[in-house]
Amino acid sequence: MVVKITTATLCALDAFKIDVEVDVTNSLPQVAIIGLGDTAITEAKERLRLAIKNSSFEFPQTKVVINLAPADIKKEGTSYDLAMAVGILAKENIIKNIPKDTAFLGELSLDGSIRPISGILPIVCALGDLGIKKVILPYQNLKEASFVENIESLGAKNLCELVHFLNNQGDLHSLKQKIDDFLNIEDNFEIDFKHVKGQKSAKYALEIAAAGAHNILMCGAPGSGKTMLSKAFVSILPPLEKSEAIELTKIYSASGLLDFDKPLIAKRPFRSPHHSASAVGIIGGGAKVSPGEITLAHRGVLFLDEMVEFPRHVLEVLRQPLEDGEVTISRANKSVKFPANFILIGAMNPCPCGFLGDTKKQCICSDYQIKRYRSRLSGPLLDRIDLQIEVPRLNEDELINIKEESESSSEIRKRVVAARKIQLERYKDDGILTNSELNAKLVKKYCKIDEDSKNMLKFAISKFNLSARSYERILKLSRTIADLKNQKDIQAQDIAQALQFRGLSEI
Repeated sequence: MVVKITTATLCALDAFKIDVEVDVTNSLPQVAIIGLGDTAITEAKERLRLAIKNSSFEFPQTKVVINLAPADIKKEGTSYDLAMAVGILAKENIIKNIPKDTAFLGELSLDGSIRPISGILPIVCALGDLGIKKVILPYQNLKEASFVENIESLGAKNLCELVHFLNNQGDLHSLKQKIDDFLNIEDNFEIDFKHVKGQKSAKYALEIAAAGAHNILMCGAPGSGKTMLSKAFVSILPPLEKSEAIELTKIYSASGLLDFDKPLIAKRPFRSPHHSASAVGIIGGGAKVSPGEITLAHRGVLFLDEMVEFPRHVLEVLRQPLEDGEVTISRANKSVKFPANFILIGAMNPCPCGFLGDTKKQCICSDYQIKRYRSRLSGPLLDRIDLQIEVPRLNEDELINIKEESESSSEIRKRVVAARKIQLERYKDDGILTNSELNAKLVKKYCKIDEDSKNMLKFAISKFNLSARSYERILKLSRTIADLKNQKDIQAQDIAQALQFRGLSEI
């Protein structure tokens, strides 16, 4: 009789249930694993043999055939080891009872211990939705799986411990944790806005960006504070919602970047790739399709320092994710979709030498050099950046006055959180969280303007040749400015401020 054990596989961020079918035949001793497995699964033969032997159990002296069904799905990784071992031991009658609706996940060491694997949270969540009641997994992954409410997670340290449990001779470790206990905790940020001298206009622009999740580009001379402002930006972002924390943790778990001792991503990510990053590193993909920087920055910040130093083709791949909030990676054999709803912060110098328009140093660049330098940022990409601001050099008084401190991040954060709450309430039936996610239909519904505002926008469209996308983004930015003021309707001054922050002076 064939023994069937349930496990699962992870494809990008989606998990699928896999049945491990084990049978033996009277033939020369060997292990045959079929079902479209990769090299790691093929190598599992020796891990299974030695793990079972070193756990003081007898390995079958016949031919063992293991089928991973359905056979048309590509299986990768080592998470099937535990299910295959349980199937072999059950077939040899060493394990007397396999509980119904139970799945097994884990990699085996040669000494029989169970090693942790990546992607536990998305797999366990999917198994719970498929009706699995219990999952047995590595002890080190137990904290991560304990956040899933509709399934019981049990942690096993080694094969002997698991066999004793299944034969009703012992217990496994269990744990349940609430996500709320890990959220809303005050974070000690390395850089606070009160440590940033001057730059009141830039700070207000960043406050607007945080309140509505808008993209922002800062242009200024070297040492004006662009990088410091960007790093301080995360300190004014609102705490993660419960659904956002789970979504982020799934991404980092599937990417193998989750700390076993800190199994929940409890604060918004800040990703700052070097300008030597490839398009695949930014967007995702590769031989084994994995998330890129834009997905790792989901619900957080992607900071591109010295933005114009990135290759142009790398920057251009950001255009579609900035518009849609997700990225679809297509390959010959499959197509996967990753979330990519992030806030883009770009920093750049105004010219190659960095001192164009500076009051202290004279620019030494030619017009051709300046034009070539700025052309690395295409018009369609700039069209997707809501705020484009100048960050001027600090004067002597701002630099030397050490005692004077600016407004702290916690004070700014209160206003940002208040504005986000207004948006959450407004869009509770629309499936979005922030103003930046508004589509054309919702812009028309929630961004109504008076006659004065229409006339102002009509003049701006005519004078600056604004595109339809720019027009909508100005309305969304105006909606955020109004929310920060706790205004129900958008007023003409909000439109004027949004136009000012759109960089119509051609940064």
